[in-house]
Amino acid sequence: MCVAGVDHTAARAAAPTPPPVAARLTVPHPVARPVIVPRSKWLDAASTRKQPPPRYDDRVVAVFIHHTDSPNGYDCADVPRIIRDVYAGQTGAKQWDDIGYNFLVDRCGTIYEGRAGGVDRPVTGAHTQGFNHRSAGIAAIGTFTAGAPVPRAMTDAIARLTAWKLGLGRVDPRGTVRLVSSNSLSRYAAGTAAVLSTVSGHNAAFMTNCPGAALTARLPEIRALAARYQGR
Repeated sequence: MCVAGVDHTAARAAAPTPPPVAARLTVPHPVARPVIVPRSKWLDAASTRKQPPPRYDDRVVAVFIHHTDSPNGYDCADVPRIIRDVYAGQTGAKQWDDIGYNFLVDRCGTIYEGRAGGVDRPVTGAHTQGFNHRSAGIAAIGTFTAGAPVPRAMTDAIARLTAWKLGLGRVDPRGTVRLVSSNSLSRYAAGTAAVLSTVSGHNAAFMTNCPGAALTARLPEIRALAARYQGR
């Protein structure tokens, strides 16, 4: 699965002081919050595992795009079960405290709340090892390796979600951000400052093919569309 390289040990520990960030902050561009399906629609009482309280950063200044590395030909009505399976895998065999992604988006363009803590708050995720602070993880449900079609509804929803989430921190989706790695298992040794796109693929920060070549190729379009949704 795409998030196999996240720092789940650190995710279970107390959150350290957020690393310094130099994001491109501009004048506010309020964006209406897109419709987000709450956790209660996919996580039932029988599946819920005990977990610690959510952890928070001061704001979100970057978004990392993932894919779930699962089949693409699903019925969108079956997505709650698919997310439940992702949750079970991450909190079961991997022993994480919650699903790692902050959000998940299906091929029909429906956005789901992932990690607990409040969609409008800067919840510290467990999706991009070394760079979970001040970032949000958005997972496209499916596998988007080279040649795989990426549904327009999915990329549009990711762009709308990105525009809103980064807009809360007045961050331009077309900009760059300086993040400091917290884990040497990422592409950058712990303590190293990395300048990344404010909207990056998982592969920009970790040694992985995620979110797949096909979805990676759509990132420039997602950045530009998110900026337009912000009115830039």
